[in-house]
Amino acid sequence: MSTAVTRRHARHTGELLRSIYLPRAADALAFAMSTYGIPLLVLATTRSAALTGAAFAMEWVPRLAAFGWAGTIVDRRGAVHVFHLASLGRALALAVGAILLHLHPSGTVAITTVMTLAATTGVLTQFSYIAAETAGAAAGRRAGGRAHRVQAVLLGIDQTAILAGPALAGVLLLAGPPPMLAVITVLSLLAAVLALRTPPSPVAPAHTPNAQVGAGWRTIRTLPALGWLVTGLALSNLATGLLQAAGPVIVVQHFGQSTTAVGLVWSAAAGATLLSVTLCRFAIDRLGLWPVGAACAALASLACLAVAQAPDYLSYLVLVAVLMAADGGMTVVLRTLRSRLIPPEKFGSTLSATILILLLPFPVAGVLTALTPPDAMGHVITACAVLQALGLLLAFTRLRTDPALRT
Repeated sequence: MSTAVTRRHARHTGELLRSIYLPRAADALAFAMSTYGIPLLVLATTRSAALTGAAFAMEWVPRLAAFGWAGTIVDRRGAVHVFHLASLGRALALAVGAILLHLHPSGTVAITTVMTLAATTGVLTQFSYIAAETAGAAAGRRAGGRAHRVQAVLLGIDQTAILAGPALAGVLLLAGPPPMLAVITVLSLLAAVLALRTPPSPVAPAHTPNAQVGAGWRTIRTLPALGWLVTGLALSNLATGLLQAAGPVIVVQHFGQSTTAVGLVWSAAAGATLLSVTLCRFAIDRLGLWPVGAACAALASLACLAVAQAPDYLSYLVLVAVLMAADGGMTVVLRTLRSRLIPPEKFGSTLSATILILLLPFPVAGVLTALTPPDAMGHVITACAVLQALGLLLAFTRLRTDPALRT
């Protein structure tokens, strides 16, 4: 009997690898390279903190606008179809951008191309991300009591991509923008091909209210535990988003490091997060969701408050890594709670609504970076860190006795 169980487990793991984990890995690496590479490209080209912040905002504003459509289309058309077409569209946009930057490496055409790429890839990436998350949540539901393990693997894939993506983008940028964009194009094509192996997700009929844009918001209101956790993490994301947006300015202009050093910060943070996700996977088995989430919230708050006072580059790198590792633990809790509470037929639209709330702070962080003088950046980070601590304290205090996090 044990041999049969072992074979079934191995077969199930192999199916997850081919149909869920590999497509997610290719898409996540393309996502990480474009998200962190484009602001680096703008700073390297213009040496302007304001344009770097504006590019960060340009990446995120269109993404937010696409969320309602993305969730609705995934619910109606299915994860496989959306994942494939979004990855294919991103590959085409990146290929065109690489050609334009090869022909016009500087000047107005180059800046316009980069800004357009930020917006276009941002929208298409969100469509592929919503589709991949929907497929991952379906896999988690099929895993039953091991759902948090599936979510931990998916988050581990994302963090591994963030570990490799920024560093790879920084290295390729030394050879020029076209090589960096060409590599992201290949990864996007690979994701499009692998997406065809993804199992179909539940599809809502077009005439049902579940497929409407507002359905996700209504579902969140009926799930108080999910609403409190998402709200607390949204306030936390304002601080982490500011560190992402201002990272090139802080590392290059304040600490006097290279653009490659910016990628190293986020690669180190992703490595720490990957370790944290692995540890949280076993900690949740023993302790449950709430204790692990609350401990990570406390650690994230302390680390963010300390980042603003970092005296040198090494201290800054370590503190950002600790902050993102703690944030990764909270994300495992969120993903598990999402897959547990959200009805399958409403998952795409509700996922869109939750991610929209979580990502709203990112364009705000870009605007703050563009408007804040580099010398005053530490004060703004401190203020956002205080807001983060208060938001997480309130959220996990309200969730302390909630049965959804005690199961």
